[in-house]
Amino acid sequence: MTEQVHAVSVGERLFARFAFAPNDLGYCGPAETATLFDLAVTGETGANVDQLARGFSGAWPYLLLLARLAGIDDPLDERVVRAYWTGSPLLDEIDRGAFGEQLIDLIGSQAGHYWRHLSPDLLPEATATHGFHVFGVYPWSRLLNAPSSQPLNVLDSCRIRWGQVVATEADQVVVQSRRLTWDGRQLALAPTAPERVRLSVDGCGFIEAPVPGEWLALHWDWVCDRLTPDDRAELERRTGWQLRMTNARLARERVRAA
Repeated sequence: MTEQVHAVSVGERLFARFAFAPNDLGYCGPAETATLFDLAVTGETGANVDQLARGFSGAWPYLLLLARLAGIDDPLDERVVRAYWTGSPLLDEIDRGAFGEQLIDLIGSQAGHYWRHLSPDLLPEATATHGFHVFGVYPWSRLLNAPSSQPLNVLDSCRIRWGQVVATEADQVVVQSRRLTWDGRQLALAPTAPERVRLSVDGCGFIEAPVPGEWLALHWDWVCDRLTPDDRAELERRTGWQLRMTNARLARERVRAA
């Protein structure tokens, strides 16, 4: 039987745009890469988007709890989705402590003994954003002193970045962005430098014709969305806060290990 194609909400489409890149790489979510891509490009799908989003075991608990604490019925409401991926004033309307406690209880019970670091020690840096999941929940920040550069590369690629358009070249765009650095003790952002990211496949992408000077949201090697000045300021502010809190936790861990 042919699937009934339907238009999706703004929040559902936004979720797909940011979730596509790691799903395409096989890092998270169900094996529905083609469905996510089509949904993100066209805003239409024959799939059950709520069920699809629930398959993202990293993002879904955040959306669920954030919506609940904000008094919003739909976890895929645009306000909730945007707050999770890039930050928004909605985050200031919820009790961060309550969110952190509920989140750690929820994902800690799912992760089991593998991630023993999911404990109340994380509460000072817990927030309802993808940034916290990347730097606090994932184990990579605890592996930064390993000989391999993989932990830093994963942290940098998995966080949502901002970049200003310099030029477009076929299915790619060149932006000025700030990459993540690690000096052996602290995470920081490097000065701006050119970065080339994917804009589309055979002309199909998530945004239309970016022009020099515009700001874009980046996830792994993909352009996900345009950023308004307020969006960019919010993402920069939330990222800076997360880095400061993560650095503080890493310092505490060094003291305990000494």
